[in-house]
Amino acid sequence: MGPTRFRREVADWLADNLTGEFARLRGLGGPGREHEEFELRLAWERHLAAAGWTCVGWPAEHGGRGLSLEDQVAFHEEYAASGAPARVNHIGEQLLGPTLIAFGTPEQQARFLPKIVAVEELWCQGYSEPGAGSDLAAVSTSAALRDGEWVINGQKIWTSLAHVADWCFVVARTEPGSQRHHGLSYLLVPLRQDGVTIRPIQQLTGTSEFNEVFFDDARTAGNLVVGEPGDGWKIAMATLGFERGVSTLGQQIGFRRELDDITAEAQRLGTYDDPLLRADLTRARIGLRVLRAHALRTLGQAAGPEVAVGKLLWAQWHRGLGELAMRARGARSLTSDGGDLDEWQRLFLFTRADTIYGGSDEIERTIIAERVLGLPREARP
Repeated sequence: MGPTRFRREVADWLADNLTGEFARLRGLGGPGREHEEFELRLAWERHLAAAGWTCVGWPAEHGGRGLSLEDQVAFHEEYAASGAPARVNHIGEQLLGPTLIAFGTPEQQARFLPKIVAVEELWCQGYSEPGAGSDLAAVSTSAALRDGEWVINGQKIWTSLAHVADWCFVVARTEPGSQRHHGLSYLLVPLRQDGVTIRPIQQLTGTSEFNEVFFDDARTAGNLVVGEPGDGWKIAMATLGFERGVSTLGQQIGFRRELDDITAEAQRLGTYDDPLLRADLTRARIGLRVLRAHALRTLGQAAGPEVAVGKLLWAQWHRGLGELAMRARGARSLTSDGGDLDEWQRLFLFTRADTIYGGSDEIERTIIAERVLGLPREARP
């Protein structure tokens, strides 16, 4: 099947199925908006699964379609262009699943992959800690093997969607006295147990998709370590590499829709007459084309300078878009209706976090300088 025909198949299926109760899901969900119609979005995603539209890039032997990179791009772009809602299973599908395919045992793959494909179990990522945000190597959450089980103690923070997840992949220190990248392991931990406490964190937008997660003698089976004990840093970095996959091209379709809507709002309100705003909206449109070109040229690459700068590029661009939204609305951006934020105020406030979560820009630049470009290490205290 050629790429044009495949795009048409995806677009036609979405048009035929985003109907009835699913029609009201158009445009819902995503960062800062994960609370929107969550249960119905979960039902929609299981509807996708029943039709074979989840995990489309996974090998067929693991429940996917084995699509080429070109067809995966087509799927994600058509999905975003249709206005279909943000996915609720993206952490399992885009991060944990590919990690298990690459590093998991056959038993781990058989246990977890089918339930990710069917959207029967949801996942979250247990990386950041209060004392180890962007510096993942400083984690102190510990795990010890006792009587065939890992016993986990510590705290994770900024854990996206933990409050709706069934499982968490946790980076924990399993070698007492180890430091930095050494002695870490990558554990698969069930969240629905007495040893786990999840506390939502209220954000500037008033919503709570991030969470604190406390492990107090939480337990998981001894065979639920991905790779060997002590391989945690390698596995964790591989997971982050999968995060920068083809789905980012779908994300950019959403960015384009936001830019189009902001431009239309400026035209409606008359602020588009400001030549400086008009010029900056044009620069944003050019920048978005650069993001797409960059994403396309790095598809399939696991490392290298080009891959490393991807997060910096889109985070800076999207934060700037939030600022443009405020300028486009002028004085209206400073007031709210009964205390409720409108979509542009939410965009502005949440995009302040874009350059922080997933690794702050400052830390990202240091990593690129030292580990990718080989420049001298920055002085440490």
